[in-house]
Amino acid sequence: MSLRSATLLYNSAKALRAYQPVAVACKRYLSDTSFARGIFMGELREDELFPYPDVLSEEQKETVSMMMEAGHAFFQETNDAAANDANEAIPEDQLDQMRALGMYGLMVPEEYGGIALTNTMYAKFGELSGEYDLGIGIHTGAHQSIGYKGILLEGTEEQKAKYLPSLASGEVFACFCLTEPSSGSDASSIKTRAVLNEAGTHYVLNGSKIWISNGGIAEIFTVFAQTPVVDAKTGETKDKMTAFIVERSFGGVNHGPPEKKMGIKCSNTAEVYFENCEVPVDNVLGDIGGGFKVAMKILNNGRFGMGACLTGTMRMLITRAIDHANNRKQFVSNLREYQGIQQKIARMNLLCYANESMAYMLCGNMDKGAPEYQLEAAISKIFASQSAWDVCDETIQILGGAGFMKDVGIERWMRDLRIFRIFEGTNDILKLFIALNGVQDIGKKLKSAGTVGAMMGLMKSKFLPAAPLKTKVHSDLAPSVDMLRGDIAKFSVSVSEQVIKHKKKIIEQQVLLNRIADVAILLQSMGAVISRSNTAADKGDTSEITLANAWCADSHRRISVLLEEMASSDVSKIDLAILEVGRKALDANGYLAKSPVGV
Repeated sequence: MSLRSATLLYNSAKALRAYQPVAVACKRYLSDTSFARGIFMGELREDELFPYPDVLSEEQKETVSMMMEAGHAFFQETNDAAANDANEAIPEDQLDQMRALGMYGLMVPEEYGGIALTNTMYAKFGELSGEYDLGIGIHTGAHQSIGYKGILLEGTEEQKAKYLPSLASGEVFACFCLTEPSSGSDASSIKTRAVLNEAGTHYVLNGSKIWISNGGIAEIFTVFAQTPVVDAKTGETKDKMTAFIVERSFGGVNHGPPEKKMGIKCSNTAEVYFENCEVPVDNVLGDIGGGFKVAMKILNNGRFGMGACLTGTMRMLITRAIDHANNRKQFVSNLREYQGIQQKIARMNLLCYANESMAYMLCGNMDKGAPEYQLEAAISKIFASQSAWDVCDETIQILGGAGFMKDVGIERWMRDLRIFRIFEGTNDILKLFIALNGVQDIGKKLKSAGTVGAMMGLMKSKFLPAAPLKTKVHSDLAPSVDMLRGDIAKFSVSVSEQVIKHKKKIIEQQVLLNRIADVAILLQSMGAVISRSNTAADKGDTSEITLANAWCADSHRRISVLLEEMASSDVSKIDLAILEVGRKALDANGYLAKSPVGV
């Protein structure tokens, strides 16, 4: 999905109200099993934190190891990422080798011809595309992470038997068709329509979708369209989104030329058109009118792989940066001797460690059957995409002029990485999703307590950290645990105060909501690194404690600043002044100031 920035940034009330159905849709699945959700309530839900997931059997580890070995060989010996980028295509012989490796059916059950990897196994294998070629990763991800994921999650047995075998083999490709010219992040506003014919046998589909990965090469399309639905209670007919499985062979399906993109050039991206395309009623995916739920389920389920994929990218970039710092000599000494370089390398390592910790906690908990992971998936996606960009930027900075040169190859990674903060839910929108979910929970809690009870509860909890842990944690992690407990309590109180202050109008306070989301993301990352390092220490490896403590100390510092900003009336005034500049620039249709030289 894409960000309609003007609507979101400068008409936030309308945008937030438009996005509220996402929060509502996900609420149906919510319980008290989410660590991220608990922090809004001032709870450190350690049962969701400890122990760090260890979900792979020895046999599964051996399988992943063998697949990784074969994958490394493919990417090193066959795939040419620079050539793929220059030619804006993947050669057919490479596609054949990817088919032979089973790369198109990684999570499809064996009875349908797939490899049946778990979420964690899939995530680990996904590190390879992150390390070698993100364009390949987008091509395969668009096919299986979202393209036919709806059939896996919501398809009938007949639909699975019909479509999954050819999709898993890579005989045909799939794509996910949601975004339209007039609807990006506001998915519920799509204009594509599907109307049941008089015979009641087919839906006639008309409309267009833009920026569709694999759109020009796919034979199977997961398409979302508005359908007339009669309300059983009122008898009133309203348009509701429905999901369909569409075959190109149905007729009436066409696509535009491949889009010219900044990055991930070897992946096909095209506009897709549907003109009187007749779709059998048996090809409805899920329930009539249940398309929004299907779309959100696909996206929420598909996001978990991004954190692991970009772990592969960050590991590679860190290695490149360290190799240069260890061997490049300037002003008598190697770059590695300078604190400025050491700080950059440390920050890159910490970002990768926090990202990896959250990514594998997420997919591990999914493998254990966690019923709720929507917030954790959104947090992981935001953090991974921003961290990978930051690590790439610092790698170029450390390499200096060499990093800017095309032949060195880092510039391709920067171009490829830019899309990750936009697609599969823009980071801007996902931050609002995180904050609004937490705010809704707190609002219900305050409402049930009553005004007096709520204020007394806030005063009581203002100076109390979250409850002590029952889990035994390594003594060297105690300072980080204390910071996490204290920050969770302060965060919950601070958000509660803002809910009381703004009431329902808090949905209009996008700057505030962004700060709330930023704190939630940091708290989730603190919990993940503490859990991971503690489990490693239990197994005799205490080396990760240094990483965890450094990350928690830095996150605690940033959280303190964000909480102060949330509570400060002076900061609120500064925010308003900045927003006023934005509104005036929009009214002026450009840059506000005149040239200082008068020409």
